[in-house]
Amino acid sequence: MPLSKLCSCLDDDDDEPEDDDQEIKDKTLPRWQIWLAAERSRDQRHWRPWRPDKTRKQTEEDCEDPERQASLCPSLGVLFDDIGQSLIRLSSPDLQFQLIAAFLQFLGVPSGFSPPASCLYLAMDENSIFDNGFYDEKPLTFLNLSFSGIGCVGCTDQLGCRRWTRGHGREGEEFIRNIFHLVMPLFSGQERSQLCFSWLRYEIAKVIWCLHTKNKKRLKSQGKNCKKLAKNLLKEPDNRNSFCLWKQYAHLEWLLGNTEDARKVFDSALSIAGSRGLRDHELCELSLLYAELEVELLPDAGGAATARAVHILTRLAENGPCGPCTGQVLGVHILKARKAYEHALQDCLGESCVSDPAPTEFFNRLISLVKCFMLFQYLTIGIDAAVRIYEQVFAKLKGSVSPEGSSLEGSARPRSLSQVLEAVTLMHTSLLRFHMKISVYPLAPLREALSEALKLYPGNPVLWRAYIRIQSKSHSASKTRRFFDAVTRSAKPLEPWLFAIEAEKMRKRLVETVQRVDGREVHATIPETGLTHRIRALFDNALRSDSGSRCPLLWRMYLNFLVSLGNKERSKGVFYKALQNCPWAKVLYMDAVEYFPDEMQEILDLMTEKELRVRLLLEELELLLED
Repeated sequence: MPLSKLCSCLDDDDDEPEDDDQEIKDKTLPRWQIWLAAERSRDQRHWRPWRPDKTRKQTEEDCEDPERQASLCPSLGVLFDDIGQSLIRLSSPDLQFQLIAAFLQFLGVPSGFSPPASCLYLAMDENSIFDNGFYDEKPLTFLNLSFSGIGCVGCTDQLGCRRWTRGHGREGEEFIRNIFHLVMPLFSGQERSQLCFSWLRYEIAKVIWCLHTKNKKRLKSQGKNCKKLAKNLLKEPDNRNSFCLWKQYAHLEWLLGNTEDARKVFDSALSIAGSRGLRDHELCELSLLYAELEVELLPDAGGAATARAVHILTRLAENGPCGPCTGQVLGVHILKARKAYEHALQDCLGESCVSDPAPTEFFNRLISLVKCFMLFQYLTIGIDAAVRIYEQVFAKLKGSVSPEGSSLEGSARPRSLSQVLEAVTLMHTSLLRFHMKISVYPLAPLREALSEALKLYPGNPVLWRAYIRIQSKSHSASKTRRFFDAVTRSAKPLEPWLFAIEAEKMRKRLVETVQRVDGREVHATIPETGLTHRIRALFDNALRSDSGSRCPLLWRMYLNFLVSLGNKERSKGVFYKALQNCPWAKVLYMDAVEYFPDEMQEILDLMTEKELRVRLLLEELELLLED
């Protein structure tokens, strides 16, 4: 199918037209608020040099920002003369694909590119790292968007705004579609399949945003366009047997509430699997998601959901076609499936000891196999049986864990046994969380599992999110603080500091809620015990590290916290320290305009001095306000 048709399927039903003439909607607002709204709007909308629209009888005089005029932009020849000596040519197809993946990730498309930690913290500038949509509602199937904590290009919203999951404006979306239009013909096989997967996942992330914000009008439009894209991608000859795309399409239907249609998609995909069974990691992942979605219908769906999930995982182990579930799976089939899982797991673990270095395909297969076996044991025997599988794998692979771990966040392909164990650990904790959600179960096993996992993988934000949520239910903060203190002393990643701060802020909000009942001040039943001073100390200690001092998110959080306390002078001091360490972060200047509106002219002068792009000069703002 022509790529132009794939791109055009996303152009329909755009229910949010962008009107440049409506840039200033309320002139009665304070000047700094008008400037912030207009600057953020232009950051989101301006993706390409401006050209007159002849259909609207525009001329170059209609351009709101002269620096955007295409006629004033340097030609390609002049630009190449300026930077030609600094350019390099990538001849390796693998490096070329990595470059495209990195650029897509920069644009906000989850492409699976994983930068080194030093680069990650330089780019981390927004606090979605602490919140991930349906993480609590769907512990088994939540969409773990890579690069949480990094705002995509053009997003300079205030701290706490989650616009990035919504996607870009019209011009930005068109730019991303053009990127796919240009690069997809350059790749084939696994690389092209990964590009298709990234594109569809990006569109599904916007569907999840609509669900999260309960935006029904946009959900209908986005869901319709996303389904069109999925179907058109699957019509391509190279994608017809792509289980990863079938999996995404089926998950999309399930998210949209079309459960029966989703089951038909899953069954159609499984019908083309043949007898590959446990040997194909993509087939395992497809079956795993199908079973997990069925399981998450519990407890409302009762035994029917469990029966369907067991049926799916049993047929996977038996290498047989997965037909419709007709009732409870016979015990003899469950026993045969368990034996098949046990033999396959023993073979993989034995191979892990002799394969050095092992191929990526082997790592993927081992992860998928263990996760399917754990869920199978959970459904057929119970949570303890699933935990025993994890303990067996952990005992075999624990010697492969690197000293600092290696976070899977943002990584599409595990490249070591350490990352295999990390993925299995995530499955272990997710199963425990799900079991606690649907039944009565003590908190201690989950707390212990998370504590042990975080000692191995201190840079994993998914584990930290789960940890601070369960610890927030405890009225005793001493154990949590001792654990954070121990991890921050020994670990190099910045995540322990960020989540230690977030945990204390959550506790501070709880105390303030107790102190203000029905809008009245009451005696605190939970004493503050110096929470404010502790949070300040955590910020100061975190900023002493190289990664902390260069992390815009940490500075933004510190500045926001001090402003919330009403300490303007100290806040200004922290702002100027932040500029010394992160002068490139435009969001810091935007925050400062919001927190210190009287200093707006000085802040804009600083932006000009640091050669940051100011899209709306104050002189132009005055003219717009006069019109």
